[in-house]
Amino acid sequence: MAAGQAWDAEAACLEEDPELFFPVSRTARAAEQLAEARAVCRRCPVQAPCLEFALRTGAEEGVWGGLDPDARRQLRRMRTRSA
Repeated sequence: MAAGQAWDAEAACLEEDPELFFPVSRTARAAEQLAEARAVCRRCPVQAPCLEFALRTGAEEGVWGGLDPDARRQLRRMRTRSA
């Protein structure tokens, strides 16, 4: 999903439709899509660097490292408070 990173060649998402990681609504189907994307992330050997990339670059859309945009915002707030 993030071509050109040192870790991206091993990403499990390379074998998936990129649209899976970008649900466009909050419907039941979008919730299923989000669950499917997270399942891919759980089996990914580079989940942690993917998440760190998304946090470092401010990715606002999509599932990165198993987290959706809301979860990443929450993680950023928690990290900021503890820093």
